[in-house]
Amino acid sequence: MKAEDKALLSGQAYEKAFGCELEFGCCPQCVLATVQEYIGGVSDETIKASHGLSGGGGLSGAGTCGALSGGLVALSCKRGRERQDFHKGKRIGNFRLGQQLVDRFREEFGGTTCQELQVQFTGKTWNFWDADEYAAFDKAREHKCARATAMVTRWVVEML
Repeated sequence: MKAEDKALLSGQAYEKAFGCELEFGCCPQCVLATVQEYIGGVSDETIKASHGLSGGGGLSGAGTCGALSGGLVALSCKRGRERQDFHKGKRIGNFRLGQQLVDRFREEFGGTTCQELQVQFTGKTWNFWDADEYAAFDKAREHKCARATAMVTRWVVEML
């Protein structure tokens, strides 16, 4: 694919993922659904399985940002190791792509966990299990989580 075509495609994927996160939430699912639509290789079952990764995993805030998790899963859907190939080794090339995504994300957003991004985006951490706190977070974050979701999607499309 030509560079200008890839740039156009990744820009379209950015816009789609941004809108998806704003409308539906659940950043890992938005990354994966957009990658599925624009470049394929992601199953509906994978999108469903990513649901629990949102909010740092189980809405805990403590784990990896859901958008980043979704991006790592998307890379693995296309480049990861098949079960029948376990005996062939780790497939280190996919880990390298994943590390590139993590490094780029950390450089852009100042961290990789949901809580680190909450602080970057709003100045504090939030309890997503408290409806009032989540509503306040949703307002305070503006469109920053949607931007993180869209950036990850753009990068994954560019990488694949």
